[in-house]
Amino acid sequence: MQNETIEKLIEQFRTLPSVGYKTAQRYAYSIIEGSKTRAENFSNAIIEAKNKIGFCKECGNFTDREVCDICSKRNRKIICVVKEPKDVVSMEKVKDYEGVYHVLFGTISPLENKGPDDIRIRELLERIKNDGVEEVIMATNPDVEGDATAMYIARLLNPLGVKVTRLAQGVSMGSDLEYADEVTLSRAMEERRLMK
Repeated sequence: MQNETIEKLIEQFRTLPSVGYKTAQRYAYSIIEGSKTRAENFSNAIIEAKNKIGFCKECGNFTDREVCDICSKRNRKIICVVKEPKDVVSMEKVKDYEGVYHVLFGTISPLENKGPDDIRIRELLERIKNDGVEEVIMATNPDVEGDATAMYIARLLNPLGVKVTRLAQGVSMGSDLEYADEVTLSRAMEERRLMK
């Protein structure tokens, strides 16, 4: 039987995605066995992130400013549309991409009662009108919901004269961008195809 304080710490680590009991236990012991300074730095970093990190008013990515560095410095004529902020990190592995991003915060999913009005499509349309966007790259996950969302957005944008492309299938069906390697993402970006 473990100490109640240790169990509380383990349970907190278990609230993180994909962390089971054994992993949470290892994390808890690592904190306990480490120095007090290390534990304080760890907890301060968590609190600081919660207090300072918000969403970019342009793209929706995480940032500690009103507008993120990507939106303030890059080519606004090309927008890469992703499902969630962690996908921006994955797509940034493609070193030669010079455009900006748009985070949808989900995909169209009838099974989850998520329709077009439940994700940031309206904001994407505003950006396209205001910034004179020439190309939208659909980089939603290659699964049923991601494909449905990409097709829906392509149908909205094609009449506006905006070039809409989809990442090539270097990213396998049903996988998440988060787990794709740099070479696969680079090839998918290079070989993206026009959506009609």
